[in-house]
Amino acid sequence: MTVAKLLPAIGHIPAFELATALPEDVDVLVVPVFTGEDGLELPTDSLTADVAEPLLAALELVGATGAHGELTRVPAPQAIEAASVLAVGLGDSDETTADQVRQACGTAARALTGVEHAATTVGVFGLAESIEGFGLGGYSYRGLKSDEVPANKQPLGKLTVVGGDDAQADFDRAVATVSAVALARDLVNTPSSHLYPARFAEVAASVADASGLSTEVLRDDELAESGYGGLTAVGGGSARGPRLVRMHYRGKPDSDAVDVALVGKGITFDTGGISLKPPAHMENMISDMGGAASIIASMQLVAALQLPLNVTATIPMAENMPSATSYRPGDVITQYGGKTCEVLNTDAEGRLVLADAIVRACEDNPSYLIDTATLTGAQIVALGNRTSGVMGTDEFRDQVAEAGQAVGEDAWAVPIPAELAEGLKTPVADIRNVSNDRAGGMMVAAAYLREFVGDDVQWAHVDIAGPSYNTSKPWGYTPAKASGVPVRTIAKVLTDLAEQ
Repeated sequence: MTVAKLLPAIGHIPAFELATALPEDVDVLVVPVFTGEDGLELPTDSLTADVAEPLLAALELVGATGAHGELTRVPAPQAIEAASVLAVGLGDSDETTADQVRQACGTAARALTGVEHAATTVGVFGLAESIEGFGLGGYSYRGLKSDEVPANKQPLGKLTVVGGDDAQADFDRAVATVSAVALARDLVNTPSSHLYPARFAEVAASVADASGLSTEVLRDDELAESGYGGLTAVGGGSARGPRLVRMHYRGKPDSDAVDVALVGKGITFDTGGISLKPPAHMENMISDMGGAASIIASMQLVAALQLPLNVTATIPMAENMPSATSYRPGDVITQYGGKTCEVLNTDAEGRLVLADAIVRACEDNPSYLIDTATLTGAQIVALGNRTSGVMGTDEFRDQVAEAGQAVGEDAWAVPIPAELAEGLKTPVADIRNVSNDRAGGMMVAAAYLREFVGDDVQWAHVDIAGPSYNTSKPWGYTPAKASGVPVRTIAKVLTDLAEQ
């Protein structure tokens, strides 16, 4: 079955078309404007003088300044076959960054409700960035609402992007990126009533099949028989048993190929288990599988980009519920691979399922391993809602953090202090799942995961607790609810590794 048939609803993104000239008869033409030394600047790269001059005059007349993110809509001059023109402010032309283009285009996309077909020349200043901005900013998710959307409230239907004759490769990559991020958002936005471990595994297998990837799925009984103690403990309290999904991409079967492992936390709902969470805002815990969603989407994207390297995703999926069969504080479990863990807090379940998956991933002897998870509230306390924390082996950790910053998914390299790791020692097992000190919870969680990473593996752990799920209003190209972080970061890292 396709993903669309497996999920109760999927989000909308605009359809994209690449053209070398402005199309005729569009509803809205979107153009970039800048703040110049002498006032508003309207680039003329793809506009003739008979169009640019009256348009600039009309924009100045209504007070457009070109400030970053400013939107100004005016009737189209006669020379333009469009109903109106939307000017998108990009700020100072000498200081405009790639992500400012994305952010401004995302803001513009949300302003184009009720528009069936728009065209844009913003791509002159970053074709891929403009497509990502319009596509991700134009994403909308209605969920299971039964009422129909009025025509004037419909999201942007189609966008024609004006680019040069050599723009096809950038266009294709950007469209594939938008599609992958939208997939991650759809998965995170899906209610847990409709996305539980077994169904989540089906979706992953469907994505793999459509992308030409091989896949394998271990069920709850197979996990127990194989010694996946973290997954079986966390998933044991739910009537809907855990799963472990493995997705394989072979872009370069040669013996000298770079092998990369990806791991993502897939807790389809997190009550906290016996260590029950407070009820306020618990509904947001449908997002606790954001790491797994981003890994599945990343596998779709790496296949679409046909990168010359090998990637295997190992994705643990479970539902953390309180019941008579739940694991308890004080239990000692055996993680996959044999290490024992004293459980002090059943709400620190993500690291338990990740540990199992990391050990399994390292059995493949990868050179690099990236794991990502909505792991700790401490990440939000330390870095806020928009910046991921990246921990791991120094060089690779820094590479992943820099990749996130480069693509506009803010990330910050964070150490794992030795004194914080000391807090995981226990007299009754090899390790315990939390320390008794509230300090540095994000790094303590990373210290736990580090114990399960192979000795020769370059490793980065990306904590996306805040950035993966926007509980406030939309901004830039980030909608309310799921953001799709860190799909674009992972794609950037994999692309860089392939080029190395």
